[in-house]
Amino acid sequence: MSLRDDGGAGLAERLATVTHQVDAASLPLRLDVVSVQSQVVYGRVGNAVAVPALEAHGLSVAAVPTVLLSNTPHYPSLHGGVIPLPWFEGYLSDLRARGALRQLRAVVIGYLGEPAQAAALAVWIARLRVELPELQLFVDPVIGDHDSGIYVDPNMIDAYRRHLLPLADGITPNGFELAQLVPDHGRAPESVFAAARRLLTGRTRWVVVTSAAPEAWEAGCMWVAVVTRDTTRVIRHPRLSADTKGTGDLFSAELAARLLAGIPLDEAVAQACERIVAALRHTLLHRSGELLLPASSLSP
Repeated sequence: MSLRDDGGAGLAERLATVTHQVDAASLPLRLDVVSVQSQVVYGRVGNAVAVPALEAHGLSVAAVPTVLLSNTPHYPSLHGGVIPLPWFEGYLSDLRARGALRQLRAVVIGYLGEPAQAAALAVWIARLRVELPELQLFVDPVIGDHDSGIYVDPNMIDAYRRHLLPLADGITPNGFELAQLVPDHGRAPESVFAAARRLLTGRTRWVVVTSAAPEAWEAGCMWVAVVTRDTTRVIRHPRLSADTKGTGDLFSAELAARLLAGIPLDEAVAQACERIVAALRHTLLHRSGELLLPASSLSP
């Protein structure tokens, strides 16, 4: 969709009068990570929390929005919507056209606005991997949660399965999302581990399940299950009385940053958990309705 197609004829005409020149000797912005997820004007979810978390680790990040909203839906008013597919595809293709992806290390995918975005991402990633075969893809298949149910288009479940999970190096569903992707498994720990292993196909090397097997949690604790083809580990972290949005987006970003730094998976997950707990404690301390990050993202 062009600016003119969307009723932006005046803007398109004004931009057309501007002489655009790029110095042939100038180098493109070097990007380490492309973060594809929601964008809000107010709040700390999606790219609004993932980008600063990634940048705090010294990574150069491009944020690609899938939806643009005034805030999260739990507020009394909400404005915005899904980014039109031609715009979304254009954002991806223009990053490549600018030469910014030549040294790209990872793509982090979170909340998607519609199934067509998953299909478009799959095509884009497959093309990138022709030039960058070591490019890592981390997918947080945002579908819903135990307390809210499914809050995306139900067709997103199949879209993740069909288009993105087969391309992912790692997947970070919560316990509810794992149950949607691999239905008909029990909630006991061994059943959760077995369901996660069913996602270890293709190039997928690990599945990290947050809020895993809640019936098994000890008092005051939560579990994160780390499942690979050869190992299964449970990492416990404190359970805080907070309903702050964006913790899953922050966890995925913190985990990705640590893996890109060469930290082993189990240790990276444990450190990311510590970071979430620190952020929640900081948020509770300041009585904030939105997630707050402590001053340094490089320490718990």
